[in-house]
Amino acid sequence: MEKKIVLFDGVCNLCNKAVTFIIEHDPKDEFRFAALQSDIGEELLAKHNIDRSKIDSIILIKENKAYIKASAALRIAKDLKGPISLVYIFVILPKFITNTVYDFIARNRYDWFGKKDNCMIPTTDLKSKFLDQH
Repeated sequence: MEKKIVLFDGVCNLCNKAVTFIIEHDPKDEFRFAALQSDIGEELLAKHNIDRSKIDSIILIKENKAYIKASAALRIAKDLKGPISLVYIFVILPKFITNTVYDFIARNRYDWFGKKDNCMIPTTDLKSKFLDQH
């Protein structure tokens, strides 16, 4: 099975917490991660023609297709264990609604949750889950 790749803002505290949450709720070991700021993150953005100036938080690459904004978050939630998977029901809402909520959170994430000076460095136990840490 091909792994699902989550690209995330490596200096964003909210994004780092989201990565930790995904890892904890991924019993099938389906997800791999890379910071948007990493070389592999930049390569994957280019490969999928994603403009980093417009998308700067979480991107999901699944079956060689890239999902951005709310679509990425909802599809990630769908594949996780536990009640969080029920969030996927919001996919029935029009994208302009879900993306407006997503953009509001993304725009304010540094003010609300803070920002690191450097990208997240995974623990030894988690290094295998990160594409740019091998």
